[in-house]
Amino acid sequence: MPKMLHTGQVIIDLVMAVNKLPHSGGDVLAQSARFEAGGGFNVMAAARRNGLPVVYLGRHGNGRFGDLAREAMNAEGIRIGVDQSTERDTGLCVALTEASAERTFISYIGAEGELTAEDLASVPVEAGDFVYVSGYSLLHGGKAQALVDWVLELPDGINVVFDPGPLVDSPDAPLMKALLSRIDLWTSNSVEALRFTGASDIAEALNHLADHLPAHALMVVRDGPQGCWISQHGDRQQVPGFKVTAVDSNGAGDAHAGVFVAGLAQGLPAVEAARRANAAAALAVTRWGPATSPEAAEVDALIRETFGA
Repeated sequence: MPKMLHTGQVIIDLVMAVNKLPHSGGDVLAQSARFEAGGGFNVMAAARRNGLPVVYLGRHGNGRFGDLAREAMNAEGIRIGVDQSTERDTGLCVALTEASAERTFISYIGAEGELTAEDLASVPVEAGDFVYVSGYSLLHGGKAQALVDWVLELPDGINVVFDPGPLVDSPDAPLMKALLSRIDLWTSNSVEALRFTGASDIAEALNHLADHLPAHALMVVRDGPQGCWISQHGDRQQVPGFKVTAVDSNGAGDAHAGVFVAGLAQGLPAVEAARRANAAAALAVTRWGPATSPEAAEVDALIRETFGA
């Protein structure tokens, strides 16, 4: 079976629930606070819980946060591909979730912000595998160039998945321009797609993305509770979402991406993979925390409950 090789960053989230964010210089009390593995871990956990073998092809730190990251990956059955070879600790993200379920992040990058060509070559990539690239990685000088060079040298038959994240806002940066030609699957939310393309709606964004990506590329744009749009070869379709009561949107997009890739790896058509991903994201927003993707049986149950099949 194919595997996912995730080249992004596993960090530790300090997850705090607040009624609302304070004004600058203000102060509020949190209703809860805890440390959780987050960042790229969320996507990997979602894929792993839905039957896809996963390798973390990134650095991990030497310290209390690195220990937490490794413990979480080991518990999920995620293979750690790169040897621990740094004195830095894993980075930290303060994740603030308001009563509205909106979340705000403040991140500090640690050992995961570095990666070498030797690290990337340490795990063999085989035909049919999915190489997951995060837009956050393009912002880290200690890994971006080596990562893009490696991706561009991958042979045909390796599926390159790109998730721009909230900080990659245009196709004009040199590394982004180089990477666009090798992307097989684009996955983002609507805000990220609109910002990246300068479009005013999802349909226009999909048109602009098609102009930048290879002709065969599959595009997935999440649209919150409405579900997602998928587009490939000019064939565009909206896949409806599932009605739930959201309490925390942190990690929902990651759950969607991981479950979607797992579905494709198992041979599902894109529409069916998107339906499962929508179900996973819907279940994820009903739970507190970053890595809240359901397992495959829970996804199956929600789909049966909704569609009766």
